[in-house]
Amino acid sequence: MQKGIIKLGYRKIIDASTHNAWDQFVFNDTHLEFYMQAQRLDPAGKFPTFRLLKEHVAGADQLHYLTSTAAIGYIRQLNDLIPDVANRFGKRCLPFQQFRFEIIDSHIQDKSQHKISIWFYSDPVTWIDTVENNLLIACGDKTAELPTGDELQTDLIPLSPFLSITHFSPSERSIKP
Repeated sequence: MQKGIIKLGYRKIIDASTHNAWDQFVFNDTHLEFYMQAQRLDPAGKFPTFRLLKEHVAGADQLHYLTSTAAIGYIRQLNDLIPDVANRFGKRCLPFQQFRFEIIDSHIQDKSQHKISIWFYSDPVTWIDTVENNLLIACGDKTAELPTGDELQTDLIPLSPFLSITHFSPSERSIKP
């Protein structure tokens, strides 16, 4: 397959079954924020679930954004590196600047139904090759350095569930005969 500049997307799902501390903090704080924002939109409390709020309350689509504010501080703690995506040494190495927060489901009284996802979108990386089930990448656009034979710092990232190539631009070297 033709290689080039790619961006990767990773979807992190957080729910009541989560075990690591960062996920638990995000889970608890976003549920509390959802609860407060849902009360603001539906003071009578007639619609306890996210689905019912979306169906019956004008402006309920804002809950994604409004609830995301509780996660911002935790996302900053990631130091611009996508969580859970590590190179073969176990080190997080995939930089990101963009993310999207989504409420999958929630309930104001039953916290166990709270489920969110955070989509992380990597900065551009140079896709050098695929080695078995791993992407060999270099951060940034390194297409000019590849033909020179200069040494590049690379990472070998295993392909995993919820990790996907979201953008692709072929490199000049891969389209020339």
